[in-house]
Amino acid sequence: MRRILTTLSLLGCVLCHAQTKTDSIAQIKAWAPWYDLNFTTAESDSMYETLQDFTETYRAMHNTLPTNDIPFPFAFQPAPAGFVIPTAQRKIEWNFPQTYMPSSRNELAFYSIPQLASLLKNRRITSVELTTFFLNRLKKWGDTLESVITLTEELAMQEARQADAEIARGQYRGPLHGIPYGLKDLFAVKGYRTTWGSTPYKDQVIDQDSYVYSQLKKAGAVLCAKLSLGALAFNNKWFGGETRNPWNLQQGSSGSSAGSAASVAAGLLPFTIGTETLGSITSPSTRCGATGLRPTFGTISRSGGMVLCWSLDKIGPICRSAEDDAIVYAALKGTDGKDPGSVDHAFNYNPKADVRKLRVAYAENYFRRLPKDAPEWKVLDVYRSLGVNPVPVTFPDSGVYNFNMVGVILNAESGAAFDELTRTNRDDLIERQDKGFWPNSFRASRFIPAVEYINANRYRSQLCQKVQAFMKQYDVVIAPTFFGSQLSITNLTGNPVVCMPMGFNQRGLPLSITLIGNLYDEASILQAAKAYQDKTDHNKKHPAKFMQ
Repeated sequence: MRRILTTLSLLGCVLCHAQTKTDSIAQIKAWAPWYDLNFTTAESDSMYETLQDFTETYRAMHNTLPTNDIPFPFAFQPAPAGFVIPTAQRKIEWNFPQTYMPSSRNELAFYSIPQLASLLKNRRITSVELTTFFLNRLKKWGDTLESVITLTEELAMQEARQADAEIARGQYRGPLHGIPYGLKDLFAVKGYRTTWGSTPYKDQVIDQDSYVYSQLKKAGAVLCAKLSLGALAFNNKWFGGETRNPWNLQQGSSGSSAGSAASVAAGLLPFTIGTETLGSITSPSTRCGATGLRPTFGTISRSGGMVLCWSLDKIGPICRSAEDDAIVYAALKGTDGKDPGSVDHAFNYNPKADVRKLRVAYAENYFRRLPKDAPEWKVLDVYRSLGVNPVPVTFPDSGVYNFNMVGVILNAESGAAFDELTRTNRDDLIERQDKGFWPNSFRASRFIPAVEYINANRYRSQLCQKVQAFMKQYDVVIAPTFFGSQLSITNLTGNPVVCMPMGFNQRGLPLSITLIGNLYDEASILQAAKAYQDKTDHNKKHPAKFMQ
């Protein structure tokens, strides 16, 4: 099949002014196979002047280079035609357990959000005291984990004092009021660096408050730190080091929400915010033993955050339990109108919901590849003990996901998002320069034709239709976290997932299971995850080194 070849990277090679027309035509023919094409000499000759015109247009376009914050005006919508986004929001009745101060204050490090909220609401501890406690833990352990980029101590104490004053006046904002937290350092906060984890941006200050920070400020939460991420949201290596797994300091925490997951697991903060484009919440949550929620694409506005991939970037909470995730997500969800891909929807989570009423399935095509004694099977046994009977199903994978669709889309969009970095050669400053890291990916992305990018998205539309037709039969589908193409597929289709601990391997390192949900139905997977965590203690175990 022949497709018109319009990629700038190729044109820059074949249309050099120093070459003769004959040489350029020969190079067009020679380069065509890189794009799975075949042009005759006559066809290449016919294209020659058109390609010259394209190149001149590109050169004119490059007189100014686009910054990362310039929006892409085409928004990905994960829902198929006719899908109605739920908007009828009911009041959520959060459960505040009767909680008292522990005999050892160090135990506060691993208290849940409802427990801490109970202490604050009943004035058994002040937000200033709690914030000071977590700031001290960040100072004590931040260097050990290499997880903190900027400590926002002055801002934290200011917000904590305000929370105490409001609570004393009876102006209680809800379960996050006065609770300390940390942000992945790709979200802008006025007056503080937003480094994106990489040397070219390590002194960058953005004069804007991101939507995420603004929403948490509105909820009364207290920002204590901006946390490490792998450079430009890839893995766990950043300009200040390599973020560590609290369970094994010889091992990285995975990424890119590296500092977010490590800080929660080590009890440096009660909750954190991460992002995912392709595994950046689920992977560090698995490695560090946290509970991560990757919500439906577009349910949290990304304004004021670094763009990696407009149609794949998602924001979500990383906590120690599904209930904590639900509390944070309820405060975050929505849009400020500045992110074309974001919407508002109803999040009707019910912490007292009967899990037996959920339609639960498990991805039998993945499970059958597991050993009979694999811990994933025990997850199904727990649900059966709760009165749930997970039915075996074939999750749409082979025959549906037939090529590396996510690779084409992610590389094309990220190359565009960081066009300026590549063209100014500042990509040479990025922490890793190996073939598998961003500088090489951004350069190689220039060889993805626009035609192929668009067609990959058309196939993505078909994928969305098939997956949503399958998912609407169930409320929850249980899947091994990294089996098959599930991670790529659900990131492409925008379906929400909860990734939670399910035990430990023989080396004592955390393992995870994933619950997949329907679009805009985070409530069901969080309710199912809460039921599992109420019955088990995997998420209540903590790395011994940090329990002091």
